[in-house]
Amino acid sequence: MAERNNSAAAAPETAKKTAEAVCADISRVYDSCADKDCLNDLRVYFTDVDEEVIGNAASVRCHGCEVCDVIVEVDKIPFNKGFYSVDLTYFFKVTLDAIICPTSPVVTAHGCCVFTKKCILYGSEGNVKVFTSEFRPEGECGQRAHVTTNPVAKVQVAEPICLEAKLCHPHDCCDNLADAGGGIPLRVRNRFNGEFRRPCPDRAVKVTLGLFSIVQLSRGVQMLVPAYDFCVPAKECSCEINDNPCDAFRKIRFPIDDFFPPNRNESLEFNEAEVFSEKPCGCK
Repeated sequence: MAERNNSAAAAPETAKKTAEAVCADISRVYDSCADKDCLNDLRVYFTDVDEEVIGNAASVRCHGCEVCDVIVEVDKIPFNKGFYSVDLTYFFKVTLDAIICPTSPVVTAHGCCVFTKKCILYGSEGNVKVFTSEFRPEGECGQRAHVTTNPVAKVQVAEPICLEAKLCHPHDCCDNLADAGGGIPLRVRNRFNGEFRRPCPDRAVKVTLGLFSIVQLSRGVQMLVPAYDFCVPAKECSCEINDNPCDAFRKIRFPIDDFFPPNRNESLEFNEAEVFSEKPCGCK
């Protein structure tokens, strides 16, 4: 406790020092957007290992979903200086519980679904090429290749929520894989057992996912920032290993929230007007 008080007392002393203006090379975010997308009726594609399971299933339910990969492409918009088109292609790994018959155990199957979208963001302008001495084996002459003038797009994605999964006829499901252009990338296919082949002509699965994401456009710039001092660690590295599990357990806080759930006025309330006022989303 004494060490904590000393650190807290030292903080104002550091802040009182005269700030020095230093030039820092940082990545500045020029524009960003946050989206809450309802991905309705996404076609799920299966490998030869799980295709037979789905073909014999009487019904399916969604067990979970995760984002395997996101392909991001940034292109300039003609006649709109400083604005860029960010094309996003999401690849999801969906885990399904296939029910063959009521008396048989549930069989787990994994499939891949694709979603594409586009957003327009401001990324400013740059007319220079950047070369660095950073070493990369795949770079030219062992150095890192030059950076183009386009800004860098960054996508942050929360774990998607699987809202619905159901069997359907292939003609009733959108071919979302065609929107992805080059099909399923190798790094995504390696996440599945078996090989992806032509979908079954008689049985298909479509899912509805809820996705929260943030897209940013950033560019490397040099900026003057105030600097007070170097960040010298004030804590010593602890090399002690406590093998007593009871001592480690005593340091864990008692999970009060697990035993006493919050009241309705303490949690986020459901706003029906806000939810049902949103525009319905289609398969595109």
